[in-house]
Amino acid sequence: MAVRPNAAAKRWILKSSKRYKEIGATILGDDLYSRQPLCELILDEKLNFIFVCKQNSHKTLYEWINCLKTGSITTVETKHCKGKKTRIYTYRFANNIPLRDSDDALKVNWCELTITNEKGKDTYKSSWITNHLISKENVIEIVKAARARWKIENENNNVLKTKGYHLEHNFGHGKEYLSSTLVI
Repeated sequence: MAVRPNAAAKRWILKSSKRYKEIGATILGDDLYSRQPLCELILDEKLNFIFVCKQNSHKTLYEWINCLKTGSITTVETKHCKGKKTRIYTYRFANNIPLRDSDDALKVNWCELTITNEKGKDTYKSSWITNHLISKENVIEIVKAARARWKIENENNNVLKTKGYHLEHNFGHGKEYLSSTLVI
């Protein structure tokens, strides 16, 4: 049986939204989750979202991004020095972009981070969609939240998978408690 992550996410959201909407929780997820039905469910349940949004799986959104006039995409640049290494963090964002090619397309806010090393080589690039309105004042915090999901997944769950905990053998067993355990 194939694992259907959106079905599991929908079950968890419907079951748990009452608990988290009071605090204005934001759901984080990878590109699998950045689809209109799941985003609409999250909004209907009075929650927020930040999801990875890859160019190859969101062609309409990126067509809009690529067609926006100069000035419609805002850029913020920061310099980070760690020891002798310097990195330039370039944040780009735009608000109110259609998620898909349809008349009823959900409008989302998009942001991107590119990290460039001192030699001018890009060392990291990723982008996300969110329902949070993005501004120069909050784009860095939104990206920090978005990247936290990757850090949790790779530094926590991969340890559970590779150090004898056999997480992959347990994934999907039980509809009641495992999704809550993984979320926590």
